[in-house]
Amino acid sequence: MPPRTPHLQPVAKPADEKITINLGCVDLGQIDLLVQEGFYANRTDFIRTAIRTQLTSHADVVRQVVSRKMLVLGIQHFSASDLQAVQDAGETLNIRVLGLASLAPDVTPELALATIESLTVLGALHASPAVKAALATRIR
Repeated sequence: MPPRTPHLQPVAKPADEKITINLGCVDLGQIDLLVQEGFYANRTDFIRTAIRTQLTSHADVVRQVVSRKMLVLGIQHFSASDLQAVQDAGETLNIRVLGLASLAPDVTPELALATIESLTVLGALHASPAVKAALATRIR
C-alpha cells in the first residue's frame, strides 16, 4: 500500500526566494538599456519576465516530469497533527514536491524522523533548522 499523503492545508503565500546570478557586462548593459528605454521597470522585472517566458516554453516538459516523478506541484504543508496521524497509522511518507514543502514550526525532529522516509524538494523547503538537520540524510 503506498504511503498516505495528508490533506493539503491552505497556507499563506510564502515570501519569494532570493537568488543570485552572475551576468557578463555586455548582457547586463543590454538589460540596463531595455530598462532605460522603458521596456521593463527594472532589472528584476526583466529577469522575472525572462524566467517566466522560459518556464512557459517548457511547460509541457515540466508537466510530463511532474507526472512521471509523481511530484506534488505547488505548496505542500505538513503540520505536527498531519505527521502524528501518519505515525499513528504506522506509515511513513516519501515527500516529493516541486514548489514549496513546509513543515510547521511545531514539528519536532523526532516526529519528522519517525514519519518522513524521504524528502525531495525542487524549490524550497521551510522547516526549522533542527528538523532540517535531523532529516539531512533523507533529503534528496
